[in-house]
Amino acid sequence: MKDSKAILDLARKTIASEARAISYLGSLLDEDFALAVQCILKSEGRVVVSGIGKSAIIASKIVATLNSTGTPAIFMHAADAIHGDLGTIQKNDVVICISKSGNTPEIKMLVPLIKQGANTLIGMTGNTDSFLAQKADYVLNTYVEKEACPNNLAPTTSTTAQMVVGDALAICLLELRGFSSRDFARYHPGGTLGKKLYLRVGDITSQNLIPQVSPDTPVKHAIVEISEKMLGVTAVLDGETIVGIITDGDIRRMLNKYDNISGLRARDVMTSNPKTIGTDVLAVKALKTMQDNDISQLLAVEGTKYRGVVHLHNLLKEGIL
Repeated sequence: MKDSKAILDLARKTIASEARAISYLGSLLDEDFALAVQCILKSEGRVVVSGIGKSAIIASKIVATLNSTGTPAIFMHAADAIHGDLGTIQKNDVVICISKSGNTPEIKMLVPLIKQGANTLIGMTGNTDSFLAQKADYVLNTYVEKEACPNNLAPTTSTTAQMVVGDALAICLLELRGFSSRDFARYHPGGTLGKKLYLRVGDITSQNLIPQVSPDTPVKHAIVEISEKMLGVTAVLDGETIVGIITDGDIRRMLNKYDNISGLRARDVMTSNPKTIGTDVLAVKALKTMQDNDISQLLAVEGTKYRGVVHLHNLLKEGIL
């Protein structure tokens, strides 16, 4: 059994080998890449991405990246395509076929069928003399000198190269479409990244109870309000105007200071001029305000009207941190 150092040396050797190959890819980019991007950009259809074996797995990943960045795409397995799934390709679709060798039997059967349909074919291959490269309208060169596999057999560096070129396609299309962070949020509403881009303070406060007392409220009642609303805080309102805040910390300091609290009112223990934040502000900005001021809650306002509390625990629950 190899020791830890030998294992780490092998891992670093693999990473270095793939890094060199990926770095070399930049020199292989040519006019075909730019034309392929422009073709997809102008297309009124989708991008159909196909492959066989490990290239099929990379094709699925490229489809996911394209869809999430504003370019409609669909995966079609090359083997399934020649056994009934060719109907996946519609009239205005652009097809990307991925194959390291460009000469697999499935690709040789599929490519002529695609060409018969008059769809634009983009070939992604490491062999520019291959059948796929010769038949494609545009060729994306993913040549690698050798696989990271010591036997130069297992698809490793070659599939990494395919994925990187797919990412390059997606990012170029994203930039040219003017795809913004707001657009990204629309495509990722359920994930942490999406929440950081769309979740607003009002979305959170609308789910919370709204603690509030007046300046003349007895402290005992203010403590009950804090406890019942379960946010560790209450706003102090004079009419509709926020005049202060009482937190758990204020209560602890009060108990350290006074032996008898029966005569105390909210105004006697509150902190004046509390930090507020608009309900239309992104929740991630609320987090930054809390961090900058070393606090765990903010009073949410709509204009000048008090709308509730956003607590650090709310942000944790939503996965904003």
